Parts: sequence; structure tokens; C-alpha cells
Amino acid sequence: MTILLLADHDNASLSDQTAKTLTAATKIGGDVHVLVAGKAAKAAAEQAAKLAGVSRVLLAESDELANNLAEPLADLIVSLAGSYDTIVSAATSVGKNVLPRVAALLDVAQVSEIIEVISSDTFKRPIYAGNAIQTVQASDAKKVITVRTASFASAPEGGSA
Repeated sequence: MTILLLADHDNASLSDQTAKTLTAATKIGGDVHVLVAGKAAKAAAEQAAKLAGVSRVLLAESDELANNLAEPLADLIVSLAGSYDTIVSAATSVGKNVLPRVAALLDVAQVSEIIEVISSDTFKRPIYAGNAIQTVQASDAKKVITVRTASFASAPEGGSA
């Protein structure tokens, strides 16, 4: 199983949300590849490569990716999706904007704001404004998941992807 993780960054530095999402991704299991998409984002990609659990970093740079607009970013992810079983992102404004588009383009159901990984296809997520916890089993072959990062610790540095 191979997982594509959409990095959350400001082109210059990697957000801690990415390290927390990486922790969730490693619990799903398999190799984790981090996609750093932006403009002049090499520094963020280098930071991603240092995280323990990252096996590969993909750096995509162009003017149209500079502002994290959903349309070009979703198109990029869908073009890469054939090589991945699972696509994950932090449940930030970018992740909440991009991943539903990716799920629609791939014709799969998205699993939103997971707080726990039970197995590679089963997750817990809050519902009813957090008053109840739902266990969800994804039946699609390709999974698109956003992660509520407050529920996961940051992955440590020490990687060499």
C-alpha cells in the first residue's frame, strides 16, 4: 500500500499539520510519499524529507500552484492518483477545499476529519458537532481522507527521504 500525503506549507516552511497527518498516514500502513506543491517550495520539501516515516518527497512547482488554488492542485493529485491506494491531507482550509474535489474526480467517497485509525480501511471520526464518534469503513479501493490533526502527535524528524 502506498499513501500520498498532501503537505501543508507556506512555500518556505512545512506546517506542523503535515507532521501530524504523517503520524495518521503511518498508522494506516504502507509507504508514505509527501507531495509539496507550490512555487519556490524546495525548502518545505527538504523539511518534509527529514520527517521519520516519509519514503519519498514529490516537489511540484509552478505559478498556478503558488496560491494553493483547489482546481490546479486537485488536477495534479488526480494525475498522480493512479500510483496510490490512499490520499491524505490535514483537515485545514487547503485540505478541506482540495480533497473533496479529488474524491469527486476519482468517483470515490471521502472520509472526513478522522481522529483515529483502526485499520487500513476503518477510521473513527466525530459527528454531531463532536457529540458522538462514528466508526467508518471505507469500501472504495482508493481512499481519500482528511485528518483532524489535534488527535495525532507530530511525527519526529530523523528521516532521509
